[in-house]
Amino acid sequence: MAELKRSMGFWTILALAISSIAGTGLFYGTGIASKYAGNASILSWVLLSLFALYVSSCFGELTSMFPEAGGVYEFCKQSYGRFFSFIIGWTAWLVGNITIPLTVVAAVNTIFPADPSYIVYKIAMAVAIILLLNFVAFLGVDASAAVLIILALITFGSVLAVVIPGLGAVHFSNFVPFFNFGFAGVFVAIFFISESFFGWESVTYLSEETNEPEKVIPKSLIYGTIMVGILVILVSIVSLGAIPWETLVNSQSPFLDVASKLYNPQIVELLSFGIFAALINAAFGGIISMPRLLLALARDKLFLSHFTRIHKVTNTPYKAIIFQTFVSLLILAMGFGNYKLLLNLLLPLGFVMYIFVILAVPILRRKLPEKKRPFKVPFGTAGPILTILFILTLFILWLNNEPTSWSIMKFGLSLVMFGFPLYFLISLYYDPRMITEANDITAYFTLFTERLSLPHKVREEILSLLGNVRSKSVLEYGCSVGTLTVMLSKQVGPNGKVYAIDLSKNDLKITQKRIEQDIWDSKEREHARVTIIHDEKQVLRLHPSITYADAIVSVGMLGYMQDIEKILKEFYKILPNEGKICFVEYGDFFKLIPNVEWLSKNEVVEQVFRNAGFSVRVLRKKGLFWNYIYVYGYKSREQVTII
Repeated sequence: MAELKRSMGFWTILALAISSIAGTGLFYGTGIASKYAGNASILSWVLLSLFALYVSSCFGELTSMFPEAGGVYEFCKQSYGRFFSFIIGWTAWLVGNITIPLTVVAAVNTIFPADPSYIVYKIAMAVAIILLLNFVAFLGVDASAAVLIILALITFGSVLAVVIPGLGAVHFSNFVPFFNFGFAGVFVAIFFISESFFGWESVTYLSEETNEPEKVIPKSLIYGTIMVGILVILVSIVSLGAIPWETLVNSQSPFLDVASKLYNPQIVELLSFGIFAALINAAFGGIISMPRLLLALARDKLFLSHFTRIHKVTNTPYKAIIFQTFVSLLILAMGFGNYKLLLNLLLPLGFVMYIFVILAVPILRRKLPEKKRPFKVPFGTAGPILTILFILTLFILWLNNEPTSWSIMKFGLSLVMFGFPLYFLISLYYDPRMITEANDITAYFTLFTERLSLPHKVREEILSLLGNVRSKSVLEYGCSVGTLTVMLSKQVGPNGKVYAIDLSKNDLKITQKRIEQDIWDSKEREHARVTIIHDEKQVLRLHPSITYADAIVSVGMLGYMQDIEKILKEFYKILPNEGKICFVEYGDFFKLIPNVEWLSKNEVVEQVFRNAGFSVRVLRKKGLFWNYIYVYGYKSREQVTII
């Protein structure tokens, strides 16, 4: 089975750190900060840089402890448990998916005039950029590393080309008065420019593809944050020194306005392509990293298992990349042309995520004191607490000073809350305990909808494929509410046995009542002896009380078996030679949700059963809301073609 390729070194990860951290704020943040703090926004950049350096150190310690692809999700899983880690992972995924189109939109707007007539060209170019960057990400870490390093060099070159000569164009009179909006404005500005440093989490997702990640990633995060911090402070000083803050507030591109004071129009246009490349690099950082988050969630069965697939040639999570591409295009279509909406939505979601990541540092120091930490953040208890209080202060100032803050906050929280039912659905798909609880709760609903979930025609087909079971012992693995059990007991007849097993007590109560009622209504004895067995560990094993069966039938259980090979071998032991089996599984639920990965291809299913000693045939038939997958055959020491 293909695995992620561990080949990234310090310079590649440093380039990724710079590209991920240096967001749109590097080029547009000066105008935004000036709106809230005037000249004192320089102080906002300094405080923000110090704050960012400490946060990067927190990420460094956590990554040194858990250098795995899950990054933020992995830290929270160790700190808060399965459910809460999923919600944080879901929030991180939302932040990443907002950041990617945000930077792509900013990049396209850099090289196209602010003219409505160009909208079609802008959209077409944005779509092309997302497709191209995802294709490069698919090609593998080597191709991605080369692009990252080249674009990072272009970023530094473009910024330094304005900052160095720009220092000579600074007019210190522009800085008077300095506190145009009082000291509170400094903190309000920090909230709106903090996106300039968002992106530490992107670096952590590449841990499994990095050489010595426990050392390289913390070092890259800290160095990258320092470098970006120096750049944004210098850009702020040069911008405010060259152009009065009142003018910068209304500027569409403050960075290029400063460049126009230093160079001729041709050079300014060239620099605009440098900014374009820098913003594309920021988007590329997210495009590379976000599929790794999906991969980590899928590994823990908190997302569809298909996203664990690694391409044999490129060693990349290609299915996660394909899915990520469609999501990015969807959000691009929803938010194109509304940079401010995307930015305002990104900020509160990002801070919520960072609060819980930072809090993980003191929690894990208490929870796992002996865990090896190649890098340790200073003031590991007091520091994170003070940092979180700082973030909450920014939140309060934002809520008090931004008219639309409450509506944006509620919208952002609604996106986070969407993760709650999503977690339930995914757990229902994979988690045995959740499956049992859900089946107990929905037992009577299952009874009322059985004609839809298991139509009479499908039941007849199952009995036909099972063949002659008259007077034999039949195991029904997962009988649910007895939909098939009643028919099966008649098929087996009074001289045979049926073992009906299920993990839901309420389902079995209904099955028992139906069997008893059916026997009571019959004029003569025509039913098999039905033994009802409750097994809460059904998806993990075959119940030990079952030692022999002539045939085995099951509906809707293959996808829930936690170790399919183990259970099939246990089935093999209790069956006689040529003992028959017939399994039916639901696939492609509602034509959108695929089934578990190993059930997706007939040849894979056949091989899984062959490895356990069965010769089977796989048929797929279309249903109204899902497809039916029939797996039928018999125990055989040699491979036999089933007709």
